[in-house]
Amino acid sequence: MAHDEHDDAALFRAAMRDVRPLDAAVDARLVGDRPKPPRARRRRDPDPPAAAERLPPPTADIADPPERLAFRHAGVRDGEMRRLRRTTGAIEDEIDLHGLTRVHAYRLLCDFLADSRARGLRRVRVIHGKGLRSGARGAVLKAAVDAWLRERPEVLAFSSARPADGGGGALYVLLRA
Repeated sequence: MAHDEHDDAALFRAAMRDVRPLDAAVDARLVGDRPKPPRARRRRDPDPPAAAERLPPPTADIADPPERLAFRHAGVRDGEMRRLRRTTGAIEDEIDLHGLTRVHAYRLLCDFLADSRARGLRRVRVIHGKGLRSGARGAVLKAAVDAWLRERPEVLAFSSARPADGGGGALYVLLRA
């Protein structure tokens, strides 16, 4: 008997004709795993910000930030902060600001936070990098993101990520409901 690969392919296509892929959340529930957060993506605008109101607040007076960052507004409980540091709750989205200018990073961060809150997300990750390639300037973007998040009304708390999620180059951020 001769075996024809074209027949196998046709049979397989016919058998799979009505099959549709599962979404990640359903797939994770079936397997019993927690859904993984979306892959880091860099949101880029085709045109950099031109309006003065979209410029970041000055951060020239901010010293080189410590390796680990953490902040919380009054009213955020110790247990909630502990869960944030340990990521005992899925990270629902993330943004990667590596290599962006301060102005562009500020605009994208503000848009990301507003969009995340509008979608009802509570826990997001902001990847700012460690500033290892910044030379004498130090971790400019890390210091700026630290300052900006402290001023954002939608941010309740943030903490440096675990080493597996970026360590001192990323933050877990807790947003207002």
